[in-house]
Amino acid sequence: MKWMIASDIHGSAFYCKKMVEAFEREKADKLLLLGDVLYHGPRNSLPKDYDPKAVMEILNPMKREILCVRGNCDAEVDQMVLEFPVLAEYFIAYFMERMIFASHGHHFHPGNLPNIKPGDILLFGHTHIPDFGKKEGVIYVNPGSVSIPKEGSSHSYVVMEDRLIWKDLEGHIFREEYLPSRDLY
Repeated sequence: MKWMIASDIHGSAFYCKKMVEAFEREKADKLLLLGDVLYHGPRNSLPKDYDPKAVMEILNPMKREILCVRGNCDAEVDQMVLEFPVLAEYFIAYFMERMIFASHGHHFHPGNLPNIKPGDILLFGHTHIPDFGKKEGVIYVNPGSVSIPKEGSSHSYVVMEDRLIWKDLEGHIFREEYLPSRDLY
């Protein structure tokens, strides 16, 4: 199984199209969106080609490939126009014998870990900055932002298979981390 993990589209049709092109190029099985899909939020500048309706039209045909959690800029009205669930505060799945806890990051993040075991993975967005590390044995991963990267980072996503690979939207790798054996925790 191959997942592509992206976050913080913030209504940018331009970067949403680039993200979907990357998803198709990666031939991933699932696209996990970590929230902030349609709205740009009051603290962010408008992203390039801000057009939430166009983002909706790009993503809805992919509804069977998309998993999504709710970001701090997502609202009930978004669920009225998106054809895949977007209001879950978190998502739990098992991937290669690890529990994956996916959340937007405004509640659960390295400073406030969910109750998961060492060796499990916390996926989060929100900060718009790619990140990877371990805290209390929990592996945490942030793909950065598709449309509004911060602190000089790239418009980015993560591919997760037997390892984690951070890429810019053109597909250039800028970080790669192998997942240590579950037995090491």
